[in-house]
Amino acid sequence: MKRGKKYRSAAEGHLKSKVFSLDEALSTVKAKAYAKFDESVDVDVNVGIDASKGDQVVRGSVVLPHGTGKRTRVIVFAKGEYVDQAEKAGADYIGLEDLIDKIEAGWMDFEYAVATPDVMGTVGKLAKQLGPRGLLPNKKVGTVTFDVASIVKELKSGRVFFKNDKSAVVHFSLGKLSFEPSKLKENVRAFLKALASSKPAASKGKFIRKVTLSSTMGIGTCINSDDVLK
Repeated sequence: MKRGKKYRSAAEGHLKSKVFSLDEALSTVKAKAYAKFDESVDVDVNVGIDASKGDQVVRGSVVLPHGTGKRTRVIVFAKGEYVDQAEKAGADYIGLEDLIDKIEAGWMDFEYAVATPDVMGTVGKLAKQLGPRGLLPNKKVGTVTFDVASIVKELKSGRVFFKNDKSAVVHFSLGKLSFEPSKLKENVRAFLKALASSKPAASKGKFIRKVTLSSTMGIGTCINSDDVLK
């Protein structure tokens, strides 16, 4: 891949093979950033699974101590008493048929969708629109539930989901470059602990194999995950 001039300049002298401490890595990520906007600080984790096997899927969630720095808009598909619960919990949009019509027309201005189990038969018609984007309410991750208030509050306060891709890599956003290093460190630790606890029973050997931090446009910096998890 041909890289831009600014990227090549930032990468000059950077040892990709070197494994840094978390403090060193965060300092490097901040120092090497060159974009004019407040970039996200992202992490890519190579995990010890066979991604082609269904019993080795890595899936979980974590409430980051300091959030991601991004606006979180939550919609709720519900009716009856659950509409009031969702509203009181801070949901941004609540409805059912009207909300479905809006999404079918192309509206996608939200990050999470929650539904009560009794309306999933109706919400299922949005599978083609929401499924590929990972937005379809899912019982496995807690977004299909009658406890609407709790899940909405968790999502608004910073609960984020993660899942491995086809290459056995978990991609995750940890916060913004403008965050204080101490806040980013706490977010990193919270995420890696949650990831470690999501190791599938069928996964053998070392689970967290390589952890790379970077800003949105910046270069990757490897960290020692064992030290972080101590």
